[in-house]
Amino acid sequence: MCTNHSTHAASGVHMHDFSLKDAESNMKSLEHELHCPVCKDIVKQPVVLPCQHSVCLMCASEVLVANGYPPPELPPEPNSPASTPNTRSPRQARPHPPSPSMPRSPGYGTYPGRRRKEGPPLVMMFPCIPCGRDVELGDKGLTDCLRNLTLERIVERYRHTVSLGSVAVMCQFCKPPQTLEATKGCADCRANFCNECFKLYHPWGTPRAQHEHIQPTLNFRPKVLTCPEHDQEKLQFYCRSCQRLLCPLCKLRRCHTGHKILPVAQAYQALKEKITKEMNYILSNQDTVLAQITQLESGITQTEVNSVSAREQLAQSIRDLTAALAERHASLTQALEAARQKRGEALAAQVAERRGLMEHAGLMAFTQELLKETDQPCFVQAARQTHNRLSKAIENLQHFTLAADPSFRHFQLDVSKELKLLTELNFIQAPQAPVIDTQRTLAYDQLFLCWRLPQESAPAWHFSVEYRRRGVVPGGASRGGIRGGLEMDSVYVLRVRGCNKAGYGEYSEEVYLHTPPAPVLNFYLDSRWGLHADRLVVSKEQRCARSVPGLSLLQAADHALTSCHLTSDLLVGDVAITQGRHYWACSVEPGSYLVKVGVGLESKLQEWFHLPQDMASPRYDPDSGHDSGAEDALDSAPPFCFLTMGMGKIYLPQHNYHHHGSHGNSARDPITNGNGPSSPSGLTYPLPPRLGVCLDFEKGRVTFYDAHSLRPLWEGHVDCSGPVCPAFCFIGGGALQLQELVANRNADQTPVRRVTIQPRVSNLNSN
Repeated sequence: MCTNHSTHAASGVHMHDFSLKDAESNMKSLEHELHCPVCKDIVKQPVVLPCQHSVCLMCASEVLVANGYPPPELPPEPNSPASTPNTRSPRQARPHPPSPSMPRSPGYGTYPGRRRKEGPPLVMMFPCIPCGRDVELGDKGLTDCLRNLTLERIVERYRHTVSLGSVAVMCQFCKPPQTLEATKGCADCRANFCNECFKLYHPWGTPRAQHEHIQPTLNFRPKVLTCPEHDQEKLQFYCRSCQRLLCPLCKLRRCHTGHKILPVAQAYQALKEKITKEMNYILSNQDTVLAQITQLESGITQTEVNSVSAREQLAQSIRDLTAALAERHASLTQALEAARQKRGEALAAQVAERRGLMEHAGLMAFTQELLKETDQPCFVQAARQTHNRLSKAIENLQHFTLAADPSFRHFQLDVSKELKLLTELNFIQAPQAPVIDTQRTLAYDQLFLCWRLPQESAPAWHFSVEYRRRGVVPGGASRGGIRGGLEMDSVYVLRVRGCNKAGYGEYSEEVYLHTPPAPVLNFYLDSRWGLHADRLVVSKEQRCARSVPGLSLLQAADHALTSCHLTSDLLVGDVAITQGRHYWACSVEPGSYLVKVGVGLESKLQEWFHLPQDMASPRYDPDSGHDSGAEDALDSAPPFCFLTMGMGKIYLPQHNYHHHGSHGNSARDPITNGNGPSSPSGLTYPLPPRLGVCLDFEKGRVTFYDAHSLRPLWEGHVDCSGPVCPAFCFIGGGALQLQELVANRNADQTPVRRVTIQPRVSNLNSN
């Protein structure tokens, strides 16, 4: 700003005033960066917390004492060279060791007969205001916090620039009353001098003449940073893992083993280059900064205008509620008054009727006069009505009830629900972050994302789903995508948020979906190859099969004494693969006894169907009766490749199939017979919710995956000299379900709410 000021000074008074005002504004902006977050004043003796924020040493001490920690021993505030501690480190002064004549406090020391102090050291926690959380200082507290000498120098330059130091720094060696203002300070003598005194105390040709002179100051700082643990050891290294400065002795500690430690010069250069690059980036984008400032100022104006409008709408809503309540109050009052009048009239009529029964009044007087009649025909004619009235009066006397209920119990208002609604009356809220259903969310032929809103969330009018492919910069160019087709064997990151009248709510947690390694193959179960209808049931959609051993199993078990497997039923897909890579998935019911999933040559599968024995193993060479693997070693690749699942487990052979491998049987003969498993070595894992199968026809390779996470489970080889079909084998009871295409599922379901799908766009401009 000084350069601008000198440049525009000749242009006129107006430009000169503008530069001064601009400089003053910038200085005020800089002053905000120098404030202590605790006292809100310019920092004094700042120390760096582990979170990299700086606070005044005294402020930090007061905060710790206010939180119940013992007061640390601090040096006096440096208002003169005499009171400034001659510390050997930029950290605050450490307490001096007790002299031999002073008694030691109990509980410390290791002399004979005294036990060490028990209990773990007290770990101090400092509530950092900028972080909004507690920062661990360790058991040494502020002793482990370095003074921020760089910040002190910036404050010193700032004070000299804006002339905040209202009290002049006087020479400490002039004799009063002719004390002059200091013009220099000596960092080695830690004192301030005028010109004459500086020459007197730093004569030419003496070692003092080599002292470093600085601007006059009331706060003399250490010249270099030294280690607080090792006396006079300079901090020459920087640990990137711990983000701490180290001395050569600290570097040798075991706690830094394996850490990336750099010389402090290298760390200085790297950090300075990064900061310079970041500063240059911001300076080169000043137009963007100004545009954003304009947008923010417009936002502030709109906030004020919209808040006034919202306040008026709030008042109008309350007035509407008050008017509706007053109208309802008048209506209910009118109904209450009508009921009171009707009940009063009924009770008054009942009172008049009872008074007529009194002697010499009403009905009784009339009856007495009637009884005086001697003309019999006339008496009979007139007495019939009186008799009816007297009978009714007697009945009412015997069964007396009030003609109306005077309690008005049912006219009491239950306003608990309305009061709760009024208590919870609030502004409309945006929907909360949706909760992703990870069990139903999957990646197959398409991505299927399932979510729900929390129970206490406001409703959403529509949802916005954002996605990106991991490894691709948001907003950058990428091949494919959800709209242009899924990239195979890629991880997509998705998140969703709801929207209503209040605007968009928070995003859900990100979910990572791994797409299949090959195009999805859609097929159905083929029931034409000699299906055992009494043991195997295929659903109408031909995507689900269940093995139900029935009467045939019971009859066979009557003649068997040793074998544990009496039936094995094979089921194949209705497609034959002749080229390319294909992927499909299925789920096996955990309660199944034994189910095998894999592939096989179509011709060999047909041979297996037509074998007369149920227990034949799917080999294409005669079995010698043992599982040595000698026969299999002669073959290039087996015609079948299966993985076995059952009883909630999946069996993975220990070795994959390789040509001329010693464990070829593990991939060649997956069907277990009476002689036991073909490979005695292997591992069992919990059955995954869905099993994925990927066939590479050209390479003759089959890979099995945990379809939920796309984690490879096992890999084997298969003979692909002819068409290959998906195959499934059931031994005992079990059930299997083919994975339905997401496209078919979406066609059957009509979305209740509108959903917008869009790629995630970065808010930063990449240069």
